[in-house]
Amino acid sequence: MFYLVGLGLFDEKDISLKGLECLKNVDKIYAEFFTSRLFGSSFDKIEELIGKEIEVLVRGEVEEEHKFIDEAKDSDVALITGGDPLIATTHSDFLVQCSKKGIEYEVIHGSSILSSAPAISGLQGYKFGKVTTIPFPDYNFYPKSPYEAIEENLKSNLHTLVLLDIQAHKDRYMTVNQGLEYLMNIKESIDYEGLINEDTLAMGIARVGSSGVIVKAGKIADLIDFDFGGPLHCIVIPADLHIVEAEYLVEIAGADSSILDDV
Repeated sequence: MFYLVGLGLFDEKDISLKGLECLKNVDKIYAEFFTSRLFGSSFDKIEELIGKEIEVLVRGEVEEEHKFIDEAKDSDVALITGGDPLIATTHSDFLVQCSKKGIEYEVIHGSSILSSAPAISGLQGYKFGKVTTIPFPDYNFYPKSPYEAIEENLKSNLHTLVLLDIQAHKDRYMTVNQGLEYLMNIKESIDYEGLINEDTLAMGIARVGSSGVIVKAGKIADLIDFDFGGPLHCIVIPADLHIVEAEYLVEIAGADSSILDDV
């Protein structure tokens, strides 16, 4: 049997009771932490909670070798990963492989940034449009697609969740500040009057799922130098606000009360 187990957002206490019971009973546990990890916990704490040793896989072992699937033919094997394994990190191919090889499988979901960030933002979940991700720029690589995705959502009066690049294997995590700078650089490079500029209302969110979560709303110009602390970060760009959403942004996220005049 193959188990795909999501650990949740922040620390070992986010593991569901179902996930914990599963991990205590399987024969072998593998971990994939190169796309994400629990910043509020350590590897030792996770092992201590489960009461078993965990073998951490490198990228090639996850993406190419898939030994954990072959071993699941004759024993109970679990692969653990941060967040939800089928949303924030897509491992659906593993289930396809299990099906083709006649291996039984079960998915135990964990909390995901795709639901938690919109929830803590105070914005109505059904008013979110396409999710986009800002990547770390590289030589000859500075796509405009994140900016364009936000614009398309704004044209349809939809909020946008903007995920920020994670390169866990390099211990590199994009900040809200870097993400906003990226968007402003795109604004300067386009040859039309974009919908997103320094006066655009935005939200920076850091460490969702922890007691130290930060939710800060304001103009991009005001947020771009704000200290959001350690990872993980994401950005939300709101569209038109309902009065309840606007009051939340003012009272909870520290937005200027002038946004209430526009709803």
